[in-house]
Amino acid sequence: MFPNAKGSELLSILATLDPGNQAPGVANTGWVPLSTHHGLLALVQTGALPTGATVDAKLQQAQDANGTGAKDVAGKAIAQLTQASNGANRQTLINLRPEELDVNNGFAFVRLVVTVAAAAANTSAQLMGVNPRLASAETANQAAVAQIV
Repeated sequence: MFPNAKGSELLSILATLDPGNQAPGVANTGWVPLSTHHGLLALVQTGALPTGATVDAKLQQAQDANGTGAKDVAGKAIAQLTQASNGANRQTLINLRPEELDVNNGFAFVRLVVTVAAAAANTSAQLMGVNPRLASAETANQAAVAQIV
């Protein structure tokens, strides 16, 4: 589609859950608008998973950056990762296009939700904007992006 574009010109890092040993419970990225990109890509990574640990991830939508009306995006959840089902040291991807949101009811913001249960698990996650609408994707990166080479 853009044969001479760099990956960093096509993908923005909009929000992250930084690598760590996530305790059982829910971790969310911040809400990001989908209006600046033609799509979103969520990347969830696991490291070591102790016996019994589970990792779930899904996308949620809201009407504004405060999370008004938050609800799950239909069909945008991974199959549960477990230590028993070879879910350690894996990556999962969730793709989202703007038309998959409830746009008729004003939903235009998205966040990634990662849930760990039973035992702490090594996780990280990124929510990336795909194909920016108006400018190079590099201009939309979150402030924590330290370098682009």
